[in-house]
Amino acid sequence: MLELVEGVGEFVWGPLTILLLVGTGLYLTVRLRFIQLFRLWLSLRIVSGRDAETSRAGELSHFSALTVALSAAIGNGNIAGVATAIALGGPGAIFWMWVTAVVGMATVFASTTLALVYRTYDPKTGYAGGPMYYIERGLGPRWKPMARFFAFCAILAAFGTGNMVEANSVADTLEFSLRDVLAYAPDEANVLGVKLGIGVVYAVLIWLVIVGGIRRIGKVVSRLVPLMFVVYVGSALVVLGIHVDRIPGALALILGDAFTGTAATGGFAGAAVMTTIQFGVARGVFSNEAGLGTTPMAMAATRSDEPVRAGLVAMNGPLFDTLVVCTITALVIITTGVWTTGVSGSELTTMAFNAAVPDLGKLAVTLSLLFFSFSSVVGWSVYGERGTGYLFGSERITLYRNLFCCLLPVGAVMDLELIWGLCDIANGLMAIPNLIAIVLLSPLVVRLTREYFRTRSLSVSQD
Repeated sequence: MLELVEGVGEFVWGPLTILLLVGTGLYLTVRLRFIQLFRLWLSLRIVSGRDAETSRAGELSHFSALTVALSAAIGNGNIAGVATAIALGGPGAIFWMWVTAVVGMATVFASTTLALVYRTYDPKTGYAGGPMYYIERGLGPRWKPMARFFAFCAILAAFGTGNMVEANSVADTLEFSLRDVLAYAPDEANVLGVKLGIGVVYAVLIWLVIVGGIRRIGKVVSRLVPLMFVVYVGSALVVLGIHVDRIPGALALILGDAFTGTAATGGFAGAAVMTTIQFGVARGVFSNEAGLGTTPMAMAATRSDEPVRAGLVAMNGPLFDTLVVCTITALVIITTGVWTTGVSGSELTTMAFNAAVPDLGKLAVTLSLLFFSFSSVVGWSVYGERGTGYLFGSERITLYRNLFCCLLPVGAVMDLELIWGLCDIANGLMAIPNLIAIVLLSPLVVRLTREYFRTRSLSVSQD
């Protein structure tokens, strides 16, 4: 069964899906006249509140909505995903993560703009939007099966990627750290009991946040995301400060290996150019989720009457997630030289931090993993909730939240190799209907974008 799931996963995340993801981003970049480059400063002004808008529609400010999206995106992909990309694809994989992020900014802009155009309002749950809504309402009723398929995959991915997998990671990390504190024998029964206890406490904490709906989630993550950003990035900058003389060489290695592949060295087995591209793009999408259709589900709750403004805010997600956090992680791994050891995943990132700052480095990565995991679970709960509301109605959302929390202790104690595989498939299958819809509705996005900036220019000239 596991071999079958892995085979399907390799097909779903194969060259065709990667080409569709990057190709859609490139197509939108050209059609929108490189909006992610020429309108970046404006998008940052809107996020900061310096370019204000008065609106009563929506539950969250631009900043809060962006942090909800970032809370789900900034997770294990920024620590374990980057390390895996380098360990298997070489330093050049980071360049292709950058490419994915840059073109992904255009994809996120377009999808969020559409989410605001076609969002709906429910008195019980507030504003809801996302791919399932713009697929059905934008493309027409005959496309509803594809919308329902997307919603189903979103629920499946939320229960797996955004729930059980994260709980398992937290339980493994904390259980190992608690062995010396609790002084118990690390036999199977004790380990299982401690992990179950961690899972139960974790579930209660998550339930206290998500039971309050999108408003409470927005309040929590708008404080948590900046905090975890400061803790992780601050720790990484300390490491880079120690090895500042190696940064130019690391950047040269990333750019050089992107087009030549990486020769075998130390414990690194070497990587061909195609392998470098594949791991860079796949891990880039896993990190920033551009094209999957998750960000527009969070951004649909933005307190805004102008879809293009919300799109401008949303495109900061891949910027902060991949171009900032992932790049810093990569530089730490490369400048410390541990990338050639043959180690992969979060263990490689921990090794890099610890090599520069013994003990404190390991503590920084552990705390960051816990922060990232908690925020990721909270963020993904929103996506599953939106899928549930679309498929089964708002009256089933309370049931969904309770089931979501009940699965956290299960995930904490299970062997999730099969779940990982199924979640990878669900994530990939979410991207396909979303990207098809974005391409078909792109003329509307282009028209709205041009109208917005034309109106904005007239307003500024009149002032």
